[in-house]
Amino acid sequence: MKKIIELKNVYKDYQQAGTLQTVLHDITLDILVGEFVAIVGPSGNGKSTLLNLLTGIDHPTRGEVIVDGVRLQKMSGEKLTSWRGGHVGIVFQFFQLLPALTLLQNVILPMDFHAALPKRQRKQRAMQLLERVGLAEEAERLPSQVSGGQQQRAAIARALANDPALIVADEPTGNLDAATAASVFELFAHLRDQGKTLVMVTHNEALAEAATRKLEIRSGRIHADDSRLSAH
Repeated sequence: MKKIIELKNVYKDYQQAGTLQTVLHDITLDILVGEFVAIVGPSGNGKSTLLNLLTGIDHPTRGEVIVDGVRLQKMSGEKLTSWRGGHVGIVFQFFQLLPALTLLQNVILPMDFHAALPKRQRKQRAMQLLERVGLAEEAERLPSQVSGGQQQRAAIARALANDPALIVADEPTGNLDAATAASVFELFAHLRDQGKTLVMVTHNEALAEAATRKLEIRSGRIHADDSRLSAH
């Protein structure tokens, strides 16, 4: 199987109160195309930092991050933003939908930035994505007019707008009730079945167990790597 993510001897340091804190220590990791990886472990141990490196939002202090054959730290900020728009879908814990735009407009926005699809096709694709996450009837509503679960499903539709190979999610069910969390997770499983690669930080043990691979991060190191490739 082809690797979609390669981390080679990655360290991440931050200056904190005048001292250097190392948040990630010597992380070497390969993730294959089509894997569904749950990243677990206590808060403050480097999980979100790791996600930020995978998306190019942040850079390693030392080491290499390669995603889909691209060495992220070699790219300028502008090129990286453009690359991310077409290759990575990001789902945030707090949805990050633009409040003044309807759900439909929020999903169209990444397509407008990336401009891979002709303009006339963007609305049609956005509607198809909202339909896929069960929100076709809410398309013209503002984020404030729908529930948290619906906002998160809209955020997933937005993450899929440019058909990225990689979906990265940071605590995507952290603000949802159990039933809504389960429906969001079903959606992720469905995406994996379609060949997408998913990397998700979660504190939800049931969700982590449903992934095909579970990485435990403790004190900025990979503490355990449990692969269950036959899981569904």
